[in-house]
Amino acid sequence: MLKRLGRVLVYLLAILALYQIVIRILAKGFRRWVQVPAPAFLGYFLSSRFRYGLQPSVEVIRRSGIEPGMNVLDLGCGSGALALPLADFVGEQGRVIAVDLQRHMLRQLTARMTPADFDCNLPVQASAYALPLANASLDACVMSSTLQEIPNRQRALREVWRVLKPGGILAVTEFLIDPDYPLISTTIRLGEEAGFEVKAVKGTFWNYTVRFRKMPDAYQAMLRVSRKLEDSGVTARGLYEASRQELEDRTDRLL
Repeated sequence: MLKRLGRVLVYLLAILALYQIVIRILAKGFRRWVQVPAPAFLGYFLSSRFRYGLQPSVEVIRRSGIEPGMNVLDLGCGSGALALPLADFVGEQGRVIAVDLQRHMLRQLTARMTPADFDCNLPVQASAYALPLANASLDACVMSSTLQEIPNRQRALREVWRVLKPGGILAVTEFLIDPDYPLISTTIRLGEEAGFEVKAVKGTFWNYTVRFRKMPDAYQAMLRVSRKLEDSGVTARGLYEASRQELEDRTDRLL
């Protein structure tokens, strides 16, 4: 009996591995020619009980650091797999702005909403590059299996930076079965390049969340200067060594 179960497990793992290889090759080749978000018909799976079983929304919300009363942006909300549980979590004192590029995805979301849901959940069709939101107006932004679907990720992250309050949260969640699934190190690199600071990494390789914090504007300005110096071949270590040598030379002349 145990041998049979072991064989079944091996077969399932082999199928999963083969699926990951094939789907990633196809996705990479497809996205090389066409940059499109997830098809709207997938919304029915994304909001299904089966999906909730694989990736519980409550767990994603907790890992994201969301608290009651927060104003939260669900960027790339799709059919509302996270937006509706988020609205319940933040409560009447909070608000969820559910943004997606696709009108058909938002239709699926609004079809699942009750009249009471509209009090704290606002579906908005918009691009990640031009959010119709005021500067520093939100406490947090969650992105679940979204960031990798955006062609210009840094541009989108700059827009998220703009609408977040100082110290605001950016929580990026990724799921292994997603064809665009990136490694944790890739997600961390993207966030840090945009000027965010990593606060926590939660979950497992199968399903993880990286929680970032919006650093002060001065930090981002310093980061831009550092990148320009690196692009010109100057490193922080090089500046330190040059300054130390200059100080030693001046000391020698005084003596």
